Amino acid sequence: MKISKEVKIGAVGVVALVLLFFTIKFLQGVSLFSSSDVYYITFRNAKALAKSSPVYADGFNVGIVSDIVYDYDHPGRGVVVEISVDRGMRIPDGTVAVLDEAMLGGCTLNLLMGNSPTQRFAVGDTLPSQDAGGLMSQVGTLVPKLETTLARVDTLLATLNALAADPNIVAILQNVNNLSSNLDHSATELNTLLKRDVPAMVKTFDAAGQNITQLSDNLNQLDLNSTLGRVDSTLAGLQTMTERLNSPDNTVGMLLNDTTIYMGLNRTVDGAAALMEDLKAHPKRYVHFSVFGKKEKAQ
Repeated sequence: MKISKEVKIGAVGVVALVLLFFTIKFLQGVSLFSSSDVYYITFRNAKALAKSSPVYADGFNVGIVSDIVYDYDHPGRGVVVEISVDRGMRIPDGTVAVLDEAMLGGCTLNLLMGNSPTQRFAVGDTLPSQDAGGLMSQVGTLVPKLETTLARVDTLLATLNALAADPNIVAILQNVNNLSSNLDHSATELNTLLKRDVPAMVKTFDAAGQNITQLSDNLNQLDLNSTLGRVDSTLAGLQTMTERLNSPDNTVGMLLNDTTIYMGLNRTVDGAAALMEDLKAHPKRYVHFSVFGKKEKAQ
């Protein structure tokens, strides 16, 4: 049987359309050779969620968004999102669907899985949804704080400008510069002192240490026992002499301890003093001389 040229062209066109359809579905993330389970989620705000967007369960890709339906006849009821997940995936009771906005646009659908061990959603059920904060939703709360921060930064910059324009700052900086110069000069003098005087002081200390060492050696060489014996003997002699001085049994002791001798000596001194006074007053009574050898009578 001979196939006409038109039939061949039509068959090739049908095959091309089928391949194009499957290619588009593949690029959209639709699994071509595996079946999936369908669930529904109602959101009050779809947040620019698109068809074929991935669906994550605790951060793991488990399916795609297969369809998004908006009820034009009853606006305000929300948006119904149809998701296709892997066949046999168990979605436990308590699971919540959340839309997270990306920084540069777009939206991600996340399933926050529940922890019910026995109950789970049936295929075709509607999962509960929840509005997620996300980074973009927090911008509204961050803006007032950012404005307050900017106001404080402006105040700080104004304070810094006023401080920089204060003429006292120049004087302070000049004083700091002078202080730095003085410190440099002091450091130079200290280095000179350390290089010049400290070695001489170290040599002096070394010489003193050597002298102390030599003195210690000389002390070690002395016969301390003999020296101490002589000192004891000298002290014993001094004690004996002191005892003899205090005793009236000898001449020196009698002289020191007998008051009679003291009184006699005192009277003798007084008599000698009276004699000297009389001698000064009447010298002729005691001294007689004449040029011609004639002696005058005493008056």
